[in-house]
Amino acid sequence: MNICVLDGYTLNPGDLSWSELKQLGKTDIYDRTPLELIFERAANAEIVLTNKTPLSKATLDRLPKLKYIGVLATGYDVVDIQAAKERGIVVTNIPNYGTASVSQMVFALLLEHCHHVQHHSDAVMEGQWGKNSDWCFWNYPLIELAGKTMGIVGLGRIGLQTARIASAFGMEVLAYSRHQREMDLPGFKWADNLNELMRLSDVVSLHCPLTPETEGMINSGNLSMMKRTSILINTSRGKLVNNNDLAEALNAGVIGGAGLDVLAVEPPEETNPLLQAKNCIITPHIAWATKEARNRLFDIAVDNIKAFIAKIPKNVVSS
Repeated sequence: MNICVLDGYTLNPGDLSWSELKQLGKTDIYDRTPLELIFERAANAEIVLTNKTPLSKATLDRLPKLKYIGVLATGYDVVDIQAAKERGIVVTNIPNYGTASVSQMVFALLLEHCHHVQHHSDAVMEGQWGKNSDWCFWNYPLIELAGKTMGIVGLGRIGLQTARIASAFGMEVLAYSRHQREMDLPGFKWADNLNELMRLSDVVSLHCPLTPETEGMINSGNLSMMKRTSILINTSRGKLVNNNDLAEALNAGVIGGAGLDVLAVEPPEETNPLLQAKNCIITPHIAWATKEARNRLFDIAVDNIKAFIAKIPKNVVSS
């Protein structure tokens, strides 16, 4: 099998080994591939791996040898799935690799809002503590999570792990999801609808897929229902949130803050209003990127290919 990795750098910037993949066939690995070079690099490939390099119908039509596409992520909207199905190309994704890392990032963003650790550390290094008349000081409100309500939109694996961590912090958990089930978690309740969750929660954390129905689901209408002290966390998909509406809500003090690991356009354009919004923490889509999670992702990707070669494909999203 001829294997082509179109954009391997994000998964493996040098701290992982490609050796197991190379054992499966002749392998060409590129850190990044511009659109105009996809055909040149993948012309002879039967297997193509991509993270964010798009594979459109027009591109697939130019790759007659292609039999398998492995998306190196959970989301697979970078591939024209219908075109792949028409060609009989198997497309797989990588589920369940980042549950621990992404839910951990939710609380990294949230705790930064609660304690402003970096700000207070910088203040100490600048000498503000040493010059202070009292034995301690703080210049942001400090927030305790115990007793607060964590609203979780989407209770899949990551949402559920986030709920468990919230419960361990002593928080009440209010969840909204298309599919409800019995939950054995202290302080857990189902919200009847999204508006109820937004209204009652002190923290809202998004964990749902991006679909036509969920795009822009967080907007001025339901942001205005939130408590003025509430915090919005998004480690899921940037387009779940209307950027302009969130920026306006933050700047007007409609809500207390936001912690975002994803944006509608990545990397962000300079005109994105969230870059200048008040009380907005933005990280560069790194919730998934711990070495441990990337290692799991790579292992699953290799297993997916082995299963395909053995004619028992798994994690197929093109069937």
